[in-house]
Amino acid sequence: MVNTSSMTLLTTEYNQMIRITGDIEQAVKESGIQNGIVNVISRHTTTGITVNESLECLESDISEFLARMAPEDWPYAHARMLRDYGSTAGNPTGHLKSLLTGNHCHLLVSGGCIQKGGAQEVYFCEFDGPAQRTILIQVIGE
Repeated sequence: MVNTSSMTLLTTEYNQMIRITGDIEQAVKESGIQNGIVNVISRHTTTGITVNESLECLESDISEFLARMAPEDWPYAHARMLRDYGSTAGNPTGHLKSLLTGNHCHLLVSGGCIQKGGAQEVYFCEFDGPAQRTILIQVIGE
């Protein structure tokens, strides 16, 4: 059986980490699937999906690390007028941070529950907000 659902987030900051573990757990529960896998994917190229420990200090460290890897003041080729796009591309750091975090995760489902470590949380990462964002959740199994 395959069950696909989506969720919409309204982010409030330019860069933001939002825990979505509970939403994924709810989607798995509503799917009725007891054993299988859940795939979580963002539909946007300047966002990420990642799994990590839920500590405020670690969230800050992750944000600072990504800012060092993709500094706002770098002379990016993408930060220019794009004729085909019809506007100036002002979000190169969002694309690069998404490249570093990835835009999806996969979790096992057993007994109708996602299998994760006790400290693990799934995060949606906004790198070009605020914006309305869509996340797809697909549960596959029996």
